[in-house]
Amino acid sequence: MKVIGLGAGGHGTVTLVQPPQQRGHPTDAVVVGVIGSGNYATQVLIPAFRDTGAVLKSVASQAGVSATYAATKHGFEASTTDSAALLNDPAINTVVIATRHDTHAGYVCQALRSSRHVFVEKPLAIRREEIADIEAALADVAAKKDRPLLMVGFNRRFAPHVKKIKALLATVPEPKAFVMTVNAGAILPAHWTQDPAIGGGRILGEGCHFVDLLRFLAGAPITAIRAMAMGRTAAGAAPLDNATFSMSFADGSFGTVHYLANGHKSFAKERLEVFCAGRILQMDNFRGLRGFGWPGFRTMKLWRQDKGNRACVEAFVDAIRQGKTSPIPVDELLEVTRVTFDIVDQLS
Repeated sequence: MKVIGLGAGGHGTVTLVQPPQQRGHPTDAVVVGVIGSGNYATQVLIPAFRDTGAVLKSVASQAGVSATYAATKHGFEASTTDSAALLNDPAINTVVIATRHDTHAGYVCQALRSSRHVFVEKPLAIRREEIADIEAALADVAAKKDRPLLMVGFNRRFAPHVKKIKALLATVPEPKAFVMTVNAGAILPAHWTQDPAIGGGRILGEGCHFVDLLRFLAGAPITAIRAMAMGRTAAGAAPLDNATFSMSFADGSFGTVHYLANGHKSFAKERLEVFCAGRILQMDNFRGLRGFGWPGFRTMKLWRQDKGNRACVEAFVDAIRQGKTSPIPVDELLEVTRVTFDIVDQLS
């Protein structure tokens, strides 16, 4: 293992985990640099990218210790404390962003403008002006022959049960009603995710998942929203921890999300019910799916929970390899982000 200085003025370090002779890459390889090495990155995202056969080139963290650990554990060629050096590494063609929420949009713009494909954990942005910045970056690279892809980690739409629901709903050409219950669990108001300037709050930071999920299942643009927040509880939970928001869709469908932090952990975290054409689908915590009144379908059960994390990453990497468009259309990524801002505005 070798440590060398990098960055302007000598700032930042890179730890080489593999000797140089092992670091050649095929010209068509998906070569990944990861910015952020927290729990979700190291336990979910990095293993998912590794299992696609992508080349793990470098991982960055501000302090460096967690990045070095992640690099050693998962087989990266190097770790670094200098995210700018990672973004400027000519060998890296794909950047994964798994940092605190307030840095997402900035890294997305930098990576896009340097012609890197981008996979960013949700949320895409935590301020409205950042959406305009991202749109400007996308416009800057729109004319490029090998236009970089932008993907947000909205994994729920890639879950096996959600894919089955989507396939069943495709056979019924009429409006649907969706009821999503999220037993989110309490997080202290002092946690960074609750800070509007850093985490953006829980609706922006996590509630966007369920805006995207219902948008995907409806298959039509969101035309109207209505949102309500519960007041502070005796335990002092942040007001937006307990909220309900409803969305109308262009095809006549509507959906309601109950995002609640005042429940009990013994209850399933995520439950979805769909009503249409005299039939019902009920998904329980991404482990089981039941059909009521559906011809030819009654149940679909998994041995373990699958929220679509790996399938989401696989779809992104496959799109890069095959020269396809992003698995989630950019227009939908921007729409979901804007709608989530609108929901927070109504709740505030």
